[in-house]
Amino acid sequence: MSIIDANFHMCFVLILTAIAVYLFAREKLPLEATSVVILTSLLLFGQFFPLLDENGRNQLDAADLLSGFSNPALLAVLALLVMGQAIIRTDALRALVKFFVNNKHMPARLSIFCIFMFVMVFSAFLNNTPLVILTIPIIQAIGISAGISESKIMMPLSFAAILGGMTTLVGSSTNLLVSSTMVELGYDPLGFFDFLVPGMMLAAVGLVYLVIVLPFLVPDRRSLKQKLEGGEKEFIAELDVTADSVLVGMEFTEGVFPALPDVDVRLIQRRGHLILPPFEGYQIEQGDIMIVAATRESLAGLLSKFPGFLLSDEEVKVMEDADDEEEKSGPQDLEDGVSETRILAELMIPPASRFVEMTIDQVDFQRQFNIVILGIQRRARVVRRSMGRIRLEPGDVLLIAGAQGSINSMRGQDQTDVTVLSGSKTDLPIPKKAPVAAFIFIITILLASLGILSIAVAAISGAVLLIATGCLNIRQATRAIDRKILFLVGAMLALGTAMQATGGTQFIADMMLKAPFADEPLYMLAMLFIIVALCTNILSNNACAILFTPIAMNMGIDLGVDPIIFAVAVIFAANCSFASPIGYQTNLLVMGPGHYRFRDFLVAGIPLVLVIWIAYMFVAKFYYGL
Repeated sequence: MSIIDANFHMCFVLILTAIAVYLFAREKLPLEATSVVILTSLLLFGQFFPLLDENGRNQLDAADLLSGFSNPALLAVLALLVMGQAIIRTDALRALVKFFVNNKHMPARLSIFCIFMFVMVFSAFLNNTPLVILTIPIIQAIGISAGISESKIMMPLSFAAILGGMTTLVGSSTNLLVSSTMVELGYDPLGFFDFLVPGMMLAAVGLVYLVIVLPFLVPDRRSLKQKLEGGEKEFIAELDVTADSVLVGMEFTEGVFPALPDVDVRLIQRRGHLILPPFEGYQIEQGDIMIVAATRESLAGLLSKFPGFLLSDEEVKVMEDADDEEEKSGPQDLEDGVSETRILAELMIPPASRFVEMTIDQVDFQRQFNIVILGIQRRARVVRRSMGRIRLEPGDVLLIAGAQGSINSMRGQDQTDVTVLSGSKTDLPIPKKAPVAAFIFIITILLASLGILSIAVAAISGAVLLIATGCLNIRQATRAIDRKILFLVGAMLALGTAMQATGGTQFIADMMLKAPFADEPLYMLAMLFIIVALCTNILSNNACAILFTPIAMNMGIDLGVDPIIFAVAVIFAANCSFASPIGYQTNLLVMGPGHYRFRDFLVAGIPLVLVIWIAYMFVAKFYYGL
């Protein structure tokens, strides 16, 4: 086929780019579906209308357009997501962040500020999406205990994670993609801490905004549940004190039993007698039966650390059998092994259930369903009896633990006696693996930051080690890989390749250079920054990074300025995803818990984008000397 005029190719790619921006902004189609449509369009166009170079090679062939899926930055991002999932599954950071909840000498608002600082610092090294997932329940607990509306603290949490992520190379996938695009353009990759100082300057300005200005812009919007109940739901559970239990001899001090800081002891049954609060001066003895009230999170923590507190020896064996089956499963029976993963779920007793008016012991859930009961939630009245003697009523919610296969079997269409509540299933944490996960994570960061291994090699190696050491299994690792990121990055890298090959990026740079102040690097940098910052809230930070990095590099070269300065500007601008809930995943994560509307992000986020923009102009002038 003869060579088609390059302008035709450039026009097609630019029009396709505009269509991509429109489709991503409107979100009429799922993000991954739009990505596939864009990628397919490029592949077909390159096949039927090849763009030949001087050697007769098609610059839009499938190998070039699909090379983005093997991009080291993309693989590093996916591996970091797996590592983040392992941190969550093992509760490796829980001991640190739990300090803020249990510290009685620190005011609630100071604790919240410390958590924001914690999130900002760790977001520089850990993918901020799983970090926000990890800290949402922590900051919720502080807000509930202090009577602070969740809408006042959830958006600042997301913004703090984004601000921290713009300080190091691994802080955000955006940063890695800019560096990767620079390599494809023939430049050296960015170093781990190359933009740490200006990034910290911008993060500090953003933190001041979060603390002083943002509280006046976000609404005080409480959930209906908070208004009616005023707190997180609790389950009634039973703790049996055996002869070898660490609880034996423990004394009630400062309002709690030290090994049970997060549970409310309602009564103690001791040799046929009931001991009611207060428990000052009492010590736990062998054979005591403790009736406690605790949240789902607290019970899950007890089950993971001290299964003997909640379960009998027979029930412990049921839970251990699930782990044994998973460890023994080989590649040929991987799915069977996955089905035995230990998980938590919630069951509701419907009105028509034949279990109504039966005691928990009479139902014998362990025999019928191969699950164990951890606790029961009942709104009607306080439960002050042994769990096995509680008669079930319609509407009771049971917290259960068991193999995933067992719990999935309870969802059958012919099962009308219990209802597995939608969205209640979660994997049980394995805190005994927390030191291993933390060690692997720290070593991975050190190897990458010292340049001993590339970020992609370090991240992939760390993810593999976390799986090999049992910090998470294959199913959990694959679930941690966000297919939206995979397809979006692959498609937008292809679009970036096409724009570069057809001269589209140079064309846009030339148009920007025709501005009246085109000979002023600082003004051009300001224009580039605000354009990218606006686009990142309607497109995506990753897409903006890939599309605008070549443009920024060309602008820097044409202006006679170090192009690295313009590439770093793209990093900071593409991270300004504050003005839209779809701008960044952490915004979507906090939208539900914070009860936000789209307009809330516009009101609170647009001023922050402008503040960061102005701050970067000062950084560019006085730090980079423009």
